[in-house]
Amino acid sequence: MTTAIDFDVDEPLTSSVKPLTNATITVRVIKSFPYRNVKNIVFNDYNLLEKSARDLMEDSVAHIKSTGGFRAFRNVDYDTLKVYTHAHGSKTVNLVINFDHDDWVFENMDKKLVDYDVGNETEISLFNRQAYLDFKANPEEKWL
Repeated sequence: MTTAIDFDVDEPLTSSVKPLTNATITVRVIKSFPYRNVKNIVFNDYNLLEKSARDLMEDSVAHIKSTGGFRAFRNVDYDTLKVYTHAHGSKTVNLVINFDHDDWVFENMDKKLVDYDVGNETEISLFNRQAYLDFKANPEEKWL
């Protein structure tokens, strides 16, 4: 994990080229797991050292409520954040959410994002926990 001062400009990876005070993260807003309704929010210049999981949740919900393209996503009670993938890490075969790594769920909303190993270009899923648990128990996709 890099720090605000420690990043390599000679041979940079995209995840370490920016300091943690100026990161780019993607929030994957999941409306429906079976129907694969997912829309992304990209936050640029996001301070991972100062922002908590609660701040990210509030910023994401405010974006959903204020952006016309997210009108169809406003009827979901978003209550959970979970890391989908880290930059340069392996991705899951499920296109909606990763079922492995239940330890990547943000349980303590007051914890700083950097303490959850969130770095530059990390993708985070935002969803309703009960809908996730129901889909995990029966992962049947209905999008066809």
